[in-house]
Amino acid sequence: MSESWKMLEGQRALVAAGASVAVNYSRDETAAKHVVGDITSKQGRAIAVRGDVSSESDVQAMFASAIEAFGSLDILVNNAGMQKDAALVDMTLADWTRVIGVNLTGHFLCAREAAREFLRRGRMPDARSLGKIICVSSVHDVIPWAGHANYAASKGGVSMLMKTMAQELAQHGIRVNAVSPGAIRTPINRSAWETPEAERALLRLIPYGRVGDPIDISRAAVWLASDDSDYVNGATLYVDGGMTLFPELRFGG
Repeated sequence: MSESWKMLEGQRALVAAGASVAVNYSRDETAAKHVVGDITSKQGRAIAVRGDVSSESDVQAMFASAIEAFGSLDILVNNAGMQKDAALVDMTLADWTRVIGVNLTGHFLCAREAAREFLRRGRMPDARSLGKIICVSSVHDVIPWAGHANYAASKGGVSMLMKTMAQELAQHGIRVNAVSPGAIRTPINRSAWETPEAERALLRLIPYGRVGDPIDISRAAVWLASDDSDYVNGATLYVDGGMTLFPELRFGG
């Protein structure tokens, strides 16, 4: 379910740091192949693997493909996410279930398979950790969002899932952390920043005074995947320009 911008920027950053990557997609095979082609054209290693992260069998097949291609895995970036927005009184059970399935159940299924593989493989020579799991969440794991009950609930769930996994898996040397983006300049929210008027309104919510770029998130994920963050576990890194700092209170309160 990852949008192509997420795949491209995130995978580029990981490859630049020395990783081989498996690019998951659920429908947009063209975008996934574009990402793989971009990486391999620069002598990186990448494969595309199809699968719906809310499906247990799809997730297991995805991990089997990645392990077959690369021998094992060291890092999971739980990145799939979607929105199906509606007022609470208009939201259908199908839309609630679908968003929870992708955004929360998908994180659980992928993290479980990654942890199983880390434990099966054991610690590699000279490795600081057994493996790393990074959950890409949202500032809406702490900020309520009217009209988006399913999305906000899924992100709140990701926060507690991440912390619980970190607590449970730390004894095995597995680190689990999260990146929670704020307003990022991507196609999914283009209407919020593409005109000067829209961007001015959005910036009232961002004390730092700029809309984020995808590379801001990618750099944070690479740091959490690296040994530079080896003593960081169970943490959420808010990459949001201060959006979680009650920005409206700058204007009175």
